[in-house]
Formats: sequence, structure tokens, C-alpha cells
Amino acid sequence: MLQSMTGYGKGETAYKSRKITVEIKSLNSKSLDIITHIAPAYLNRELLLRQMLSVRVVRGKVDLIVKVEDTNGDSAATINSNIVANYVEQIRTVSRQLGINEPQDWWAVIDRLPGVTQTITTAETTDEEWDAVTEAMNKALDNFDAFRRQEGEAVQRKFEEKLQNIAAFLKDVEPYEQQRTERIRQQIIDRLNAVNADYDRNRLEEEMIYYIEKLDINEEKQRLTNHLRYFADTMVQSEPQGKKLGFIAQEMGREINTLGSKSNQAEMQNLVVKMKDELEQIKEQVLNVL
Repeated sequence: MLQSMTGYGKGETAYKSRKITVEIKSLNSKSLDIITHIAPAYLNRELLLRQMLSVRVVRGKVDLIVKVEDTNGDSAATINSNIVANYVEQIRTVSRQLGINEPQDWWAVIDRLPGVTQTITTAETTDEEWDAVTEAMNKALDNFDAFRRQEGEAVQRKFEEKLQNIAAFLKDVEPYEQQRTERIRQQIIDRLNAVNADYDRNRLEEEMIYYIEKLDINEEKQRLTNHLRYFADTMVQSEPQGKKLGFIAQEMGREINTLGSKSNQAEMQNLVVKMKDELEQIKEQVLNVL
């Protein structure tokens, strides 16, 4: 079954007077890109958290947020004066260089900048507390996976609908294809008769067969049908298949484009445009498939 690269999961645990919260958010990306926002108390174990995440998340731009709150109020937010002074100096320097006014309300600006305030906890992180962090992490990952599976199921239903539509449009091409062959043959004969040209009928038949074969689309139809089937089969595989589905969609596009280039009849070209529209919606969704 498909899984979406877009996901969200949250897990919470409690250890003594501390509430530990882990949040995982992800968007689509060609590779795994992890951005962490971890409480200072757990920064020394950031690598372990990243390893836990990378085992469960193969691709995507992922935000990992780990927060801790002391429910007894044994922690206090403090202002880092060194960082504040550094920010003030940088802002004044940039203001002079660019000729812009310094902010009138310094705190409104500085308070939004990272590292200005920090929470200092009164207790060190123990192994027991780390077990609680791990529990919250696993809960978040489980909820994250469930979210991605749910989104993936919705995408798969959409894919199935689009594949059926393309197959239906391809089927609708057949009657126009037969009409087109007869029309081309009659047009050539009519033009020859109009100019009273003396021609060898056997040679004419050979030329018409050659011309009609150049416009034949049976191979393209067969390949496109095979690609539709391959796409459907790939969707239900257990391993992540997003990249493979993208490649198959590209091959589908090539066959549809060739159909369009060989279609010299308005009705057939309209069907080709509809197939392209359905395929474009598939391509947009494939970018978000794990």
C-alpha cells in the first residue's frame, strides 16, 4: 500500500514532574532531510533520536520537535544577555550600512529571534527519563506512520480512478481509429480522381499501406495499456514505490504524446488531451508518495 510523504504524529509521556512531548512533521522531498528542535536537556542524545527517526522514515523533509515542561514549575525561562547584546550590535551595524532606522521597540524584534530565552531545568536527565523520551518518540512515530498510511490510501484511490479514466479514453480511440483509416484512403483516391491522374492501382495500394502504417497506433496503445497495468501492480507492493511510480508515469506520458502526434483527427486529439489531463494529476500526486 502507498504511503504519503506528508505526515504528522505526536506522542506524549510523563516522567515525575516533567511532561515530554515529541512531534514529527514531514513534507515531500527527494531524500531524507531531518531538521531538529530539541529541548536542551536532550541535545546530547540528538544522534539517537535521528537514528530512531531514519529507521522509520525513508524520504521526506522532516521536522522533529522534542519539548519538555516541568509541571511543578521547577524550571524558569531566562534571558541570555550575551545573545541579546550580539543581536543589538548586528542590527545597529546593518541599520548603518543600509541607511534604515533602528527599531523603536527593541524587545518586539529581539524576542522573536532564536536563543534569546532559554529554559533551565533543575534536574539532570537520567536513564529513566530517557526511556520516557523514547516512549514518546515511538508513540509519535506510530501516529506519524498511521497518518501517512491514511493519506496514502486516499492517494491510491485517486490513482486507481485516474488509471481507469485513461484506460476508458484509450478504448474510446478505437472507433475513430478505424474511421480514420478509411477516411485517409478515400481522401487520396478523391484527390487523384480530381486531377484525372493516371496511376497504377497496385502501386497506390502499396503507398497507402505504407502511409497508414506510419500512423498506426497499435504499439502505442499496447505499451500504454501495459504501463497502466504495471502502475497498478506497483501501487500494492509493500516497499516504498514513489520513485518507481514516477518513472512509470513518465513512460505513460511518452506513449500518450506519441498517440497525439499520430492523431490527425479532432476526436482522437480530444481524447489524447483528456488522457494528458488525467496523467498530469497522477504526476502531481506521485511527488508526494513515499
